[in-house]
Amino acid sequence: MMISPAQGDWVPDACTLPTVEQPIRVAEFDRFFAGSVQRAHRPSPIQLDLFFEADAEDAARDLAARETGCCSFFTFGFDTSETGLVMHVGVPATYVEVLDAFAMRVDAALGGEHR
Repeated sequence: MMISPAQGDWVPDACTLPTVEQPIRVAEFDRFFAGSVQRAHRPSPIQLDLFFEADAEDAARDLAARETGCCSFFTFGFDTSETGLVMHVGVPATYVEVLDAFAMRVDAALGGEHR
């Protein structure tokens, strides 16, 4: 699997989103991470849980739907928790590096901390 270094090391070659649109999607995720995600938790190498504000649910679901449309290896699920909503982001084991890079972007947006 190859990951495109131009996109912050998390856009794999398997992504069918046109290259010109990839920076826009990365920016959308970065805004979601910085503006709505309260904390992250990595229960396993192939899953990342993002706890986010309830008012961002529509945006989160929209991003998830569009991302699975071009990167079908991602799975997104939604749950409620005692503190709000949770987006479960999963990948097959062969794409752990992509989820690692995705998690690094979340950490950067949260100031390097899992809040």
